Amino acid sequence: MERITIKAYAVKHKLSIFNVMKMLKSGKVKSEIFQEKGREVTYILYDEESEKAIEEQIIPMENKQEVQVHESLRILTQEIQALRKEIEDLKTKL
Repeated sequence: MERITIKAYAVKHKLSIFNVMKMLKSGKVKSEIFQEKGREVTYILYDEESEKAIEEQIIPMENKQEVQVHESLRILTQEIQALRKEIEDLKTKL
């Protein structure tokens, strides 16, 4: 079992430090607190078995962006359909 800092864990999993802290507080990640140079430092206990389960829960950034692109495309398509219908209605009135 290896000990790594919160920042190193965040960089390794491409997460924000805030999200790593939320994972610590919720108990998803095991941690230890040590006194170093008069201040408390939190280390995450890193082992391969627990990391496999955690990595499955983390949604990669690429997937989030793809979902956002598809959602934007769907919204734009709906707006185009509404505009075409409005144009047709205006043509029939004239």
